Amino acid sequence: MRGEARLTEANTQEMLREIRIALLEADVALPVVRDFIAKVREKALGQEVLASLSPGQALVGVVHDELTALIGGTTAELNFATQPPAIILMAGLQGAGKTTTVGKLAKWLREQKKKKVLTVSCDVYRPAAIDQLKTVTAQAGADFFASSPDQKPLEIAQAAVLWARNHYHDVVLVDTAGRLGIDQAMMAEIAALHSALKPIETLFVVDAMQGQDAVNTARAFKEAVPLTGVVLTKLDGDSRGGAALSVKAITGCPIKFVGTGEKLDGLDAFHPDRMANRILGMGDILALVEQAQASVDQEAARGLAEKLKGGSRFDLNDFLAQISQMKKMGGLSSMMDKLPAQMQAAAGQADMNRAEKDIRRMQGIIHSMTPAERTKPEIIKASRKRRIAVGAGVQVQDVNRMLAQFDQMQAMMKKMQKGGLAKMMRGMKGMMPGGMR
Repeated sequence: MRGEARLTEANTQEMLREIRIALLEADVALPVVRDFIAKVREKALGQEVLASLSPGQALVGVVHDELTALIGGTTAELNFATQPPAIILMAGLQGAGKTTTVGKLAKWLREQKKKKVLTVSCDVYRPAAIDQLKTVTAQAGADFFASSPDQKPLEIAQAAVLWARNHYHDVVLVDTAGRLGIDQAMMAEIAALHSALKPIETLFVVDAMQGQDAVNTARAFKEAVPLTGVVLTKLDGDSRGGAALSVKAITGCPIKFVGTGEKLDGLDAFHPDRMANRILGMGDILALVEQAQASVDQEAARGLAEKLKGGSRFDLNDFLAQISQMKKMGGLSSMMDKLPAQMQAAAGQADMNRAEKDIRRMQGIIHSMTPAERTKPEIIKASRKRRIAVGAGVQVQDVNRMLAQFDQMQAMMKKMQKGGLAKMMRGMKGMMPGGMR
């Protein structure tokens, strides 16, 4: 398309075909893909290409805007406009990550919205479902309403709401029973709970890796209860999140949250423009920045900055702290997952796996050192290296590689002290753990 002055039927045909294939590979439902391509073609044809853009870039812009509009356009907030407690009913199939999501949402509501949260399990069928929710609720720092398998789901939920009202809770999260497949008993139960509780929010929890099955499940739940939003889980798997497009188009409900991993901090408010970037392979840099802001210890970062500004040396204790901060952000794999597809391909998953192992090895090596060795690495000679290697369960050459990498980091920090940003950027070459070999 290079050199073309406008987007025409002829020069967009091949690119639209590639977009169609990409969407189908990302598990977007065929009817949704057809409607989407038709809208993109209508908007793209005849559009003048700006001087700063190539026709290809212009078409990507049209696709991105249409994807964003299709997924929801703007970020949808939870509704709390009701007399407390606000009841949030969680629905979905077994295995979608519903109970874990309740724990994640409880933590998110406590930390982000400063709400007093009570959770309750109405799942009297799955063994240990109640105990699982009790465990994740404790980890989230929220309150848990006890129930037992011999009780009726509706009685449990009503008792929990009464308890929450008497103890001034802001939000009640009701975890309902899931099934391996959609059945009438399940739908009747969730409809009865919805009718009795009159929740302000009814969130449908769906596994992003379900693909086309997610659409059928979403449609069945939408017919049974009036859903107000969707939570997309397991977005860190092989799926690129195409189910988000299908579920939004079929249910008409906004996606409110996306979940990744098993840890309770793996829940984020859903941003349609960022999901469009992800589906198009453009990554999610903003999420990476937010993850850094939430995970990095600001006091420790300021302390290191002051230390360097005061002329003190960057030592192995500081190096270990930097590695720990990166692990708090989910490790290299989690960070790479949010980068554009080209950067992910350049790094390679195999390299990432090796780099993660290198990081764990580096931590083990530093933990095997004495306080004096961490403060003054120059005293680490042959005999000390042998002792450290034995303590960490590695070879002496691994200790040498780690120390060489630390030397590079220390040199980079010296350049930072002198204000040489350009020099520092050049010094970062080969600094990633994958470059240890």
